[in-house]
Amino acid sequence: MRSNTKSSITLPPAELKLVVSLQRKLGAKSKVEVVRRGLGLLKDATERASLREAYRRASKATRGMLSAELAELDELASEGLDES
Repeated sequence: MRSNTKSSITLPPAELKLVVSLQRKLGAKSKVEVVRRGLGLLKDATERASLREAYRRASKATRGMLSAELAELDELASEGLDES
């Protein structure tokens, strides 16, 4: 695969208008730069959502064990203490 491959995408008028508007707002040199930035943001958001979901699943999986572990630690911590 060539590293400097040319590509062309035809956008509907409304989307082209959006790209041109963003190009001005971002100070981008080209429409391609706008699309690249957008793709990068989409990739980051997707990765964050995936990571957030993985943490949610891990938390849910360990939540039940946590109560039992804390109860056991409470018993061990108070072991040998006189309650007068």
